[in-house]
Amino acid sequence: MPHAMTVDVEDYFQVGAFEKVISPRDWDIMPARVEKNTRRLMEIFAEKEIKATFFCLGWVAERFPSLVRQIVEEGHELASHGTMHQRASAQTRDEFKNDVGDAKRLLEDVSGKAVIGYRAPSFSFNKENLWVYDVLAEEGYKYSSSVYPVVHDHYGIPDAPRSRYATEAGIEEIPLSTLNMFGKNLPISGGGYFRLYPYGVTRWSLNKFEKNESFPYIFYMHPWEVDPDQPRVEGASATSKFRHYLNLSKVEGRLKSLLCDFQWGSMAEVYGYA
Repeated sequence: MPHAMTVDVEDYFQVGAFEKVISPRDWDIMPARVEKNTRRLMEIFAEKEIKATFFCLGWVAERFPSLVRQIVEEGHELASHGTMHQRASAQTRDEFKNDVGDAKRLLEDVSGKAVIGYRAPSFSFNKENLWVYDVLAEEGYKYSSSVYPVVHDHYGIPDAPRSRYATEAGIEEIPLSTLNMFGKNLPISGGGYFRLYPYGVTRWSLNKFEKNESFPYIFYMHPWEVDPDQPRVEGASATSKFRHYLNLSKVEGRLKSLLCDFQWGSMAEVYGYA
């Protein structure tokens, strides 16, 4: 079956790893690279005739509207990553409503297309903020891909369902992919793990996932991960730097292998929203 290829469209200075050393107030003075890097990803996808879902920040759409329009013009799905890359777990209900509502309206105004999907920054849905689904429904979203059913120091609902499920608010949650082994859910959806492990580990994991499961796999990445020449951020912890900069020079080659070895489509295509 085809699997879902997804991109969280944010710049290198907007990631959670650097949130303690770079304030959103300073984003506009940072050298932006998201436009070039996202276009590079679209070039790679075009070579294999693959459509993806781009979960885009409203902040990016406001400053690079031509990029957002190109995403749609090339047949990809445009979805929301919120406005300012704020964790849902750090927002009040009103703050979250403004963040996801403003992002949806901005993306739709710029692209001329309906936006139905949402992904929370840092997969920041948890058992204490399940009201987020009521807000997403109020704002006109149809699905979310914001839960990683794993144990992690920054995110995760380990006992959440591993495949698409309906919430009480009517929003469908489509969790990031895991392998269930030895009674635990192992994260295999990409991101930092795609850079940490050799590509053979990703291929083995996805092959095993295909054999064990009857639902699609989700891969996610960021535009900055194909940019080994990006500026180095000073002041971040050694752990944050390790997580962010590890193996950036290998990502593009690994991604091309991944696109060749498996079948891909957007979330809308794979899950029947198109």
